Amino acid sequence: DFVASPRHADALVLTGPVPRNMREALIKCHNAMAAPKVVIATGACAISGGMFRALPSGASEQRAEGALPHLPVDLYIPGCPPHPYTSLEGMLRFTGRSMPTME
Repeated sequence: DFVASPRHADALVLTGPVPRNMREALIKCHNAMAAPKVVIATGACAISGGMFRALPSGASEQRAEGALPHLPVDLYIPGCPPHPYTSLEGMLRFTGRSMPTME
């Protein structure tokens, strides 16, 4: 379920880079969540900043990082963008389940 407030959320799914102007809001959102809380970084931009991390020095206001070092990430789902099956399998394995086999 999607909820209107981070106080009612169990997980935070980061789907893009973390630009300088959003760092404080992201950290405040994470801090407002009740424990136990899960952080999922999905995609190259959310994991490492992706192509936005390597912008030229003249574009420093547009540079971005990934979730680390700002948040403790519990699940990384790689890809640019991640394949839907990769996302599904990552979340299922994280919860201790596995993908059903097709026979």
